[in-house]
Amino acid sequence: MISALAGIEEQVLQTGLGQLVVDELVYQRGRPPRSRYLFKHALIQDAAYQSLLKRTRQQYHERAAKLLEDRFPEVASTQPELVAHHYTEANCPAPAIPYWHKAGMAAASQSANLEAIDQFRRGLALVDALSDPRERAERELDLQMALGPALFATKTYIHPDIGRTYSRAWELCRQLGDHPREFTALRGLMLHHLNLLEIEKAQHFAEEASHVAERLDDAARLVGGTWRSV
Repeated sequence: MISALAGIEEQVLQTGLGQLVVDELVYQRGRPPRSRYLFKHALIQDAAYQSLLKRTRQQYHERAAKLLEDRFPEVASTQPELVAHHYTEANCPAPAIPYWHKAGMAAASQSANLEAIDQFRRGLALVDALSDPRERAERELDLQMALGPALFATKTYIHPDIGRTYSRAWELCRQLGDHPREFTALRGLMLHHLNLLEIEKAQHFAEEASHVAERLDDAARLVGGTWRSV
């Protein structure tokens, strides 16, 4: 019964697409069922998209995201920003956020730091929509910690975005008890305030980093957290 319904739906879809080709609204490339269809003009595409109800658009975006994951995993792997976009437009923040994080990390690995910053921030814009408090904090921490190095790579060390990013990361680390990343956040704050010539604040964060290193019993971090290493 299900396969029969699927066959009917496919037939209806192909008939509708064929009519759009006849009406010269879209181009057809290849033969069904492996054809590709392209709107002849961006204005037609925009009009068709805007004519859909919001919920319908969200459903289509969710289907597109799942289709990429299930049938085109290589695309989902190499273009995570595409899946992230569809899940975002589908109002599905939980799966969208890790894809934005993955996309940002991929961009950063290629020194495309401005692109990475944009993608990390797209993920951060969604975290408040997560219902579970711990998941919300963990996802935000992942993004804030990834955002920090990208900001350091593109802005001066005194830029307020760097201070805000590492301050929020430190807060989340303490909330989650994540001491290894707490050390990194404190080092970021130390460098930020040192370059602002706020010596007392820089020394404070260096000392906090040393305390974290002591709790971790990590000699390398202990050396890295000392004020003399600044």
